[in-house]
Amino acid sequence: MPDPPPRMVNRMVALSGEVKEIFTKTKVMPMATASKSGVPNVAPMASIQLAADDTIWIMDNYMVKTLENLKENPLVALYFYDQDSKRCFQIKGSAEIRTSGPEYEKFRDQMKAKNDKFPAKSLIIIKITDVFECTPGKEAGKKVL
Repeated sequence: MPDPPPRMVNRMVALSGEVKEIFTKTKVMPMATASKSGVPNVAPMASIQLAADDTIWIMDNYMVKTLENLKENPLVALYFYDQDSKRCFQIKGSAEIRTSGPEYEKFRDQMKAKNDKFPAKSLIIIKITDVFECTPGKEAGKKVL
């Protein structure tokens, strides 16, 4: 009997204020995924944008293990840090993979306009479910959204 799919989280949260500002300033973010059996993977994400206050887009240009993991387990975590303020946050969410449609085409075209060498194989759409404080101190680990 096959394993049940990972638990999907229906609740979404919207980024605002300082969290959104730091996210937008960050150029590369580590993203953690795990296989169905729990084998972890972390990879840097550079083709990333906040598509809406509750939605992140990541272009799959060179994903291998990350894409395999997302097909088995859609749950992800992203980490971002602001060198100036020394603030950092973790976002958790549920990902969907798209290889066609208006959202994929829009982000693919943006990537190709920056550099036509990007293969832009698929669009990873992450619906944000949780945001946690990562800044060292008494608030570290606290859920902020």
